[in-house]
Amino acid sequence: MPVEYLSAEQEARYGRFATEPSPGELEQFFRLGTRALELARAKRRSATRLGWAVQWGTVRMLGTFLTEDPTAVPASVVRFVAEQLGLDDEHFAEYGTRAQTVYEHAWEIRDTYGYRDFAAGEAELREFLAARVWSSLEGPRALFDRAVVWLVNNRVLLPGVTSLARMVAALRQEENDRLHAALYEVVPHELRTEMVRLLEVPEKKRVSELERLRLGPMRVSGKAMELALERAREVRGLGAGAVDAGRVPAARMTGLARYGLASKAPTLKRLEVTRQTATLLATVRHLETATVDDALDLLHALMATKLLAKAERMGNDAKLKALPQLRKAAKKVAAAVDVLMTTPPATDTGELVSVVDAWSAIEQVVPREQLAEALATIASVVPDIDGDDDAEWRAELVARYGTVRGFIRLLVEVIDFGAVESWRARR
Repeated sequence: MPVEYLSAEQEARYGRFATEPSPGELEQFFRLGTRALELARAKRRSATRLGWAVQWGTVRMLGTFLTEDPTAVPASVVRFVAEQLGLDDEHFAEYGTRAQTVYEHAWEIRDTYGYRDFAAGEAELREFLAARVWSSLEGPRALFDRAVVWLVNNRVLLPGVTSLARMVAALRQEENDRLHAALYEVVPHELRTEMVRLLEVPEKKRVSELERLRLGPMRVSGKAMELALERAREVRGLGAGAVDAGRVPAARMTGLARYGLASKAPTLKRLEVTRQTATLLATVRHLETATVDDALDLLHALMATKLLAKAERMGNDAKLKALPQLRKAAKKVAAAVDVLMTTPPATDTGELVSVVDAWSAIEQVVPREQLAEALATIASVVPDIDGDDDAEWRAELVARYGTVRGFIRLLVEVIDFGAVESWRARR
């Protein structure tokens, strides 16, 4: 079976030294322990001591023995091991002149350190990978790499690259089929039928019903808000959210929904029936949330641009229109106050200035009737200290109720505005 899903880099490093090991890797895999030093030094020749120690580190790092080409090891590895044994690394070139020795070393290391053949550990690996497929969105390449790491960590010798790649691909397909079947079983027949109908293109329409429901609002208006809420109600009315899909991890539902949202209706039509049902279920369940989010986003934009902002702008416009009258009124009041402030409290003879005299002086500048009108103008434009500074735009907001009249009732019917209980109720 071809392993075309593997990258060239994955194939190149499988069971081989594709690059020079890092200093950390040399310490982790090729630092000889007490037992390893004893076994290596027990060999008669320098080449076999060095070769045995390199084989010991190689299987720890790569998960396999280099029995076919035992000297295909980076020079840095040989030097690192040779220093620990007090040997010259040039002796390594002699290792493997007797092929049987290489195999004997591999068997000794395998038995001493508890390495198993792939057949002995395959069932455990399959169980591990099945759990990953069921709970994650990892593709075949990622699963292949996880399989290699698991084999190395659990001291199971690597099989051929094709064998492992075939096993990973087949197991992934089996688990995906099992997941699709699990979702298919919990979907009522009526819902399956309704979801399949979403893939049809209605008469005189250009897109399928599913593609129509996937398309969010394009404008910011009261009419667009009505359509967004109707879209949310239509999706929820299918009933996909009521299906018990608790057995399937959320990540897998997200992956199915992502595929359903990105695929065209003809592609979804061609899917095997269990996969098609599972994909449509996840897609519609996602749309239940997405359509409500779209409606709320549109409501926010509508409030910000068409209601609150416009009402505030209209209120500010009203204030600007009143400014000329306010300016004239303020000038008259200012003139009257100026007269009052510049009039001395007493005459040159020491006689106090009466209120009548003060008013007489003021009326020479501003007639009393005009001053009263100016005060009335200021009072109507400038709010009281304890008054509502936003009264103007609030009044404009009320006047724009027509913008929301068409969807306000539909809004509370379609969207459940949950709230926390009040602190009084909790006491």
